[in-house]
Amino acid sequence: MNSLSLDMVRTLAASLQDWQTDENIHAVLIDSSTPKAFCAGGDIYFFHEVACAGLQGGSALLEDFFTEEYTLNHLIHHYNKPYIAILDGIVMGGGMGITQSSAPTCIRIVTERTRMAMPEVKIGLFPDVGGGYFLSHLSGEIGTYLGLTGEIIGAADALHAGLAHVFVPRKALPDLVRILGSVSDRDYAAAITAFAAPYQTQISPDECVLAKHRADIDRHFSYDTVEEIVRSLQADATPFAQKTLENLLQRSPLMVSVTLEQIRRAKTMSIADCLRMERTMVRRCFEHGEVVEGIRALAIDKDQQPQWRPASFEAVTKEMIAPFFTAAWSDYAHPLRMLA
Repeated sequence: MNSLSLDMVRTLAASLQDWQTDENIHAVLIDSSTPKAFCAGGDIYFFHEVACAGLQGGSALLEDFFTEEYTLNHLIHHYNKPYIAILDGIVMGGGMGITQSSAPTCIRIVTERTRMAMPEVKIGLFPDVGGGYFLSHLSGEIGTYLGLTGEIIGAADALHAGLAHVFVPRKALPDLVRILGSVSDRDYAAAITAFAAPYQTQISPDECVLAKHRADIDRHFSYDTVEEIVRSLQADATPFAQKTLENLLQRSPLMVSVTLEQIRRAKTMSIADCLRMERTMVRRCFEHGEVVEGIRALAIDKDQQPQWRPASFEAVTKEMIAPFFTAAWSDYAHPLRMLA
């Protein structure tokens, strides 16, 4: 559902670049063309097809996809005009990458149908597209929890986490878009905030799982190894901890461990450095093959039985994690070397 393809990435990038210098364009509004999703992620069928052809990380198209997608993410993080995203429906992976901008002009709107996640660990990948950056900058250990579990959250949790700015019910979106077309002072943030104000009471505190379990999340996910996190969850008999543990144990042990290292490293990085790190990581992922197996099990054969390597968290070593952060290119040859 609106999964990002290379053609889509190129179309978005070209349009955004042109609009940056077009004096007739005052703001950008990005919305969905389908009723069920904003963007459910990248084109994983394409990833699997290329990898199974024996090309893996060396495929020119695969290399181009991630290089150009991450360049697009960087552009959005530094966009010089208001960038308004209506996140109605499923918003995952690549969809998060084109909306979770750190630019002060970015405004994210959620609805009652928003289902948001960075679920890459489910397919043997990691939260890329700048995920290390925006997850590591969330309050407490919310980003660690979301990155390691791939948990899906709704509008209330997205607002609590800082992954969205305002709630607007889906039925009111056409009125909001009409109002944005008539903003004369170009203060789109103020116009959106004023429009959304009457609807904020429709978000019940009871819907916010992250707020309800915030202390538990911060306690269990504060460790710097996944083994410690697992032990902490095992020692907690509450339903939330046990459900979280059950979800965690279904993910790729290696990529959950790699993701924890990614989030910890990204905390002190710029968005450009984070994207460069992730560009290296994604190449290493396809070299290893964990993501190919994950896509096979969850999206191609759909047997829901991925054969992870290794199969347990106890078997993951520092020596297995380290290669994902080992430079794949010299600094002067890195495909994202021009990002600042």
